[in-house]
Amino acid sequence: MKNWRDRIAIDPRVCHGKPCIKGTRIWVSLIIDNLAAGVSEADVLAAYPSLTAEDIRAALGYAAEMTRERFVDVPLTATT
Repeated sequence: MKNWRDRIAIDPRVCHGKPCIKGTRIWVSLIIDNLAAGVSEADVLAAYPSLTAEDIRAALGYAAEMTRERFVDVPLTATT
């Protein structure tokens, strides 16, 4: 996705400021959660007819950027 910012909005007055696809109340996290759970892109698009394939790519682009910019503590597992 060249510029996910064209399709993602963060507005404190919409969905409590959660990142959403512009013009919708569909959370980026909802899209990512579905894809992570193994739901196909086609099934996500069928479930949310206002979404486009470009919206899904924007959500993935946003998620990718967040992984570069934010850190989540993951406990290290000792190996023997």
